[in-house]
Amino acid sequence: MSQPTTYQNYIDGAFESTRDHLEVFNPATQALLSRVPASGGEEVERALAAARRAQKGWAATPAVERAVFLHRLADTLRDNVALLARIITQEQGKISSLAEVEVNFTADYLDYMAEWGRRIEGEIIESDRAGENIFLFRKPLGVVAGILPWNFPFFLIARKMAPALVTGNTIVIKPSEETPNNCFEFARLLDSLGLPKGVFNVVSGTGAAAGSALTSSPEVDMISFTGSVHTGSRIMASAADNITKLNLELGGKAPAIVLDDADLDLAVNAIRGSRIINTGQVCNCAERVYVQRGVADEFIARMAKAMSATCFGDPLADAEVEMGPLINRAGLDKVARMVKTARGEGAELITGGEIADLGTGYHYQPTVLAGCRQTMEIMQQEIFGPVLPIQIIDDLEEGIVLANDCEYGLTSSIYTRSLRSAMQACRELDFGETYINRENFEAMQGFHAGVRKSGIGGADGKHGLYEYTHSHVVYLKA
Repeated sequence: MSQPTTYQNYIDGAFESTRDHLEVFNPATQALLSRVPASGGEEVERALAAARRAQKGWAATPAVERAVFLHRLADTLRDNVALLARIITQEQGKISSLAEVEVNFTADYLDYMAEWGRRIEGEIIESDRAGENIFLFRKPLGVVAGILPWNFPFFLIARKMAPALVTGNTIVIKPSEETPNNCFEFARLLDSLGLPKGVFNVVSGTGAAAGSALTSSPEVDMISFTGSVHTGSRIMASAADNITKLNLELGGKAPAIVLDDADLDLAVNAIRGSRIINTGQVCNCAERVYVQRGVADEFIARMAKAMSATCFGDPLADAEVEMGPLINRAGLDKVARMVKTARGEGAELITGGEIADLGTGYHYQPTVLAGCRQTMEIMQQEIFGPVLPIQIIDDLEEGIVLANDCEYGLTSSIYTRSLRSAMQACRELDFGETYINRENFEAMQGFHAGVRKSGIGGADGKHGLYEYTHSHVVYLKA
């Protein structure tokens, strides 16, 4: 067995040792993988100071030149897909093919955002006064703090740093303490590309120490965070004294409505994919189903068969594995508790429903629950595991009302052959995104954003890029 790797913070263009460390484990085998810095306020302050020193010079660099760096980084990632994917699988439990997709998609995202180097636009606004011109410029905010989740840890580096850097900001990244290894490998590859010192920095540590130091600092001009509602609300409180701009993606409880006229093959395959991709630990994937009565029995039977056929286990031990472990013991226990509670409230277990004893790791059986009701916790709160609760509805109107009856509002989906039904869903579903007859997966040129407790602001596309800028309006009397 290989020895654990010891990683270092990346601050001001150099790797720095620290006295204290956190340990990182493989969730499939529970083997120790690495030791990473347990940073606190001192390390965070140095990283922020480096980012502040570098920011003016970076902003003065033409955007097209900033973009060249992102293109070079994208090419470097593509040259290291196998290495990076293996590290992601080891520390997060994602199957190898999905880890490779994540690395390649990250490279594509860097290229996409780099292309905005020539496309950032201001406005010329008509004035009320003769001889006057009104100009609106878009300018960088300054220093960005990017706080990452563990479920797509590699892609989220780019989702935060690429729009930040191309618009002239500098950034300090704090990876999740569950999955920091891939971020340090990202920094190692980046270090060879000649980026000016201080433009990109990585500081690892707990949320209570490194995270709090970042979110409470007056040196931070924007906090971009992806994670839980609970942590997001604490970040809002921490940032309040400095009135720091926030960009928060805080999870979801995505409904899927399946109508009598749906293509059931399509619906079953897409919704099953939502529950087993990344072991159901995806905030925008379908987490509850409302199926119309006329096809309910057939849909439930097909879904149970598809879920029960899922091959799960250690992704690095078996190439046939479709689903890996949950991230940790707390995640496993939460899923088990929610299923037990739902059954106690009257939900019918169709398949699965147990912790899977594979010797090691945090594995849960792919599970289908029928007979669910809207008031159940499992229909209202994130499961973040391979569990699908199903409720029967009489018509589209009922499905839309139930879908909207939730504190989350990130994504939603509907399966129907009726254009009228699809358009009604577009008008009446109150979510940031709606997927019609397809899987729940956003495009980089779209805008990934939610309503209600799913967050503030959004990511991707033109609108996500401009989240990292502020407007500067100039009134010029010629």
